[in-house]
Order: sequence, then C-alpha cells, then structure tokens
Amino acid sequence: MHSKRYIYTFVLVMTAVVALVLALMATGLADIHERNAAIYNKKAILSAVDNYLEQPSSVLSDEQVMEIFDQQVEQVVVDAGGDPVEGRLAEDVDLAKEKDKPEAERHYPIYILNSPKGKVYIFSVRGNGLWDAIWGSIAIEDDFSTIAGVAFDHAGETPGLGAEIKDNPSFPAQFVGKEIYEGDGDYVSIKVRKGGAKDPVHEVDAISGATVTCDGVSEMMYRGLKNYEPYIDRVKK
Repeated sequence: MHSKRYIYTFVLVMTAVVALVLALMATGLADIHERNAAIYNKKAILSAVDNYLEQPSSVLSDEQVMEIFDQQVEQVVVDAGGDPVEGRLAEDVDLAKEKDKPEAERHYPIYILNSPKGKVYIFSVRGNGLWDAIWGSIAIEDDFSTIAGVAFDHAGETPGLGAEIKDNPSFPAQFVGKEIYEGDGDYVSIKVRKGGAKDPVHEVDAISGATVTCDGVSEMMYRGLKNYEPYIDRVKK
C-alpha cells in the first residue's frame, strides 16, 4: 500500500519537474525566436538600402545588423496625420494589425538611415498579391521623391512568377532612381507596367506571367506611400 503511494507521489513529482523544465525551455526558446525574428526583419529593411551600406545586407552578421540599427537608424512612428507618436518604435508597428484599425487610428513606421552617403527614409508598405499578402520597404532620398532602393517580400506568391518580386534582384533594382512625384509636386508613385515601362521616370517593367502580383505591387506602392504624405509634407516645410 505504501509502495503504491510512494510510486504515485514520485510520478506526480516527476511530472511537475518535467512540466517545469519544458516551461523554462519554452520561455528560453521564445526569447531566441523573438530575437532571431527581430534581426531577420531588420536585415530585410536594410536590404532596401544596400547602396548606402558598407557591405550588402545579405553578408552582415547579426551583430552588425544590430550595430547599424543602434548607431545609424532612427525609428519614428507617425499617426494618420503625419504627427510623431511618442513611446513607440517603428519595429513594434505591425502593418497587418494596423490594417484592422479605422484609417484615422492607424500608425505607420519610418526608419531613417543616417549614412556617409546621406540620409534615407525607409517607409514600410503592405498590400495583396495573387495568393496572399505582399509587403515592402521603400527607401526614399532626402528630397522625398527619388527612390534609393526597395525590398519586397510575400507570404505565398508562385515561385518563378509572383515570387520574383523578392527572388529576382533585377526587379527591385528597376525602382532605383525613379520618382514618386512629378511636376509641381503631384504624387504619382511608381507603376509596374505589363508589357514594359513607357514612362522612364515613374514606371518599371512587370514580371512576365505575374500580372496580378505586379498590379498588387503598383497598388501597394501608391496607397502605401500615400499614407506617409502627411509626414512628408510636414518634414519638407
């Protein structure tokens, strides 16, 4: 009788110990996962400004990525009116969650890179591709019109077609030097044109066979950057 009680007690104790160990492991792994995710996102943002970095973002170590963000990147969050939001970092803003809010209550992240080659403003945008969400980092020179670089990503576009917005470096390379404003300051953004760009200043070539994804990039660029116009207008004054 006593032996059964001892066995039962032993099982309970061991179960509690195993549960505690698993909980501690899960907590530790969660911290590691969060750190890795943060570094991955920061490297993706820096990939939009490779031309302004001493080394391409793809070869930067985790420590180098963190060092650049700590020493050269200013994080700003603005509201729908373009005014700064105190107490928030740009990296803490999830555009997917912001999209669920009323437009007037949304926040937008801005990363300002201070490099030896000049100051660059990186705006985060999000839209829809053929199958799922697409998103990007759009770097603008300090004239607030000239594109310094872009980086795109997606949740589920077709390999060899829509996924080329990320996988084919020649696609984002087309955006460098394009202008999002024309004339006396009319906002036009950048269009991804099927059949080839006709306007060398405001258009880029679409990816063959990926019309819906490319239309999604055009819409994302136009609508996404327009969200930052109040901030741009305020800073330019």
